[in-house]
Amino acid sequence: MTSLGLVGAGQFAGQFAKLFRLHPDVDDIVVTDLLPERAAELAQREGLTGTAASFEELLSSDLDAIALFTQRWTHGPLAVQALRAGKHVYSAVPMAVSVEEIAAIIDAVRETGLVYMMGETSYYNPATVYARQRLAEGSFGRVFYAEGDYVHDMDLGFYAAYAYSGGENWKATASYPPMMYPTHSVGGVLGALESAHAVSVSCLGVPDQRGDGVFDKTISQFGNDLSNATALFELSDGGTMRINEMRRVGYPSHLRESRFRWFGTEGSFEQLATVSLWQDKEGVTDVSELIDSVPTMSPDDPALAGVAPELRDAFISGSAPVHDTSRLPAEFRGAPNGHEGSHHFLVDDFVRAVVDGTMPPVNAWTAARFNLPGIIAHASALAGGERLPVPDFGDAPVPAPAGAAGDDTAG
Repeated sequence: MTSLGLVGAGQFAGQFAKLFRLHPDVDDIVVTDLLPERAAELAQREGLTGTAASFEELLSSDLDAIALFTQRWTHGPLAVQALRAGKHVYSAVPMAVSVEEIAAIIDAVRETGLVYMMGETSYYNPATVYARQRLAEGSFGRVFYAEGDYVHDMDLGFYAAYAYSGGENWKATASYPPMMYPTHSVGGVLGALESAHAVSVSCLGVPDQRGDGVFDKTISQFGNDLSNATALFELSDGGTMRINEMRRVGYPSHLRESRFRWFGTEGSFEQLATVSLWQDKEGVTDVSELIDSVPTMSPDDPALAGVAPELRDAFISGSAPVHDTSRLPAEFRGAPNGHEGSHHFLVDDFVRAVVDGTMPPVNAWTAARFNLPGIIAHASALAGGERLPVPDFGDAPVPAPAGAAGDDTAG
């Protein structure tokens, strides 16, 4: 059994609190938030053990693990603090915002031997799972080019989400640079390829023209005015990867906010908003029925009252036929899921790693490979598209055992 401290009681944390509470190998769950009333409300609503006055109080407790659901630019230092305090760490994305912060997490994991897992949904995206399986079968031949797009317009729920988490000065943080939040796009591509990582990048950004104070350099906490960015990466296996991060885009992100393509010498796979296609030299096969997830709850569920309507689809989507749900706890059957079936797998893989002493699929080294490309891509965009090397911290020192959570058949 393991016990857990939740840091942050916002919209995302509530959905995961429910799943952690349902997991048969989790007992006590304590939550803290900078707004104590939010922590108290979440604890009461989900039947958690209780609340803590601060992050530091959680670290000084006898809890086994910490789950970070704070704002995206805060994760790196908090993860290091928790690891150094002897706690396993689950972190919402991104891992961190600089090469130095990522290096500090990897050092802490290596030196403490504790579990670190980044909660990247795209590793479990049905398209990524399907591509992993086809790659394992050899159906692609050699994959030489792949694409990952995170296409989520600010108008579709992000204004409300930033206002909820950022208070009266929310516009300063809503300008978060798109390429600094790269793990949904990069993680889907590399989560299928697995043996490849980015080694160099050239990126171009598009300055925003809305003029509403978001993506305004004079207001932005990050000095950022780029709302869209496109990056071309060289991969370690000699292939290439194109990544799009878009925040001003005419696209139905409520239908599918992350989408992917892989092109190989023998076959290819393409995903659009409402269709997914396998293609080879003989023809085209619509595989949408394997990829499309099934909702697990109504968008009008009271638990989603604080979530903008445009964001609710991400919180209600369940597993797809391509997922191996048989490996999940029976307690998760019928439970709310989200982000195309990923939430159940995220929670179970972290708990399994902590309880069994195994390496989670999106461990610190894998998380670095999902996150670092975007950090360097943003630097390239600021340098007018200059091609820059992407550093790499190598493979995880202990591979996941065969058949453990997160292998190619695990979702």
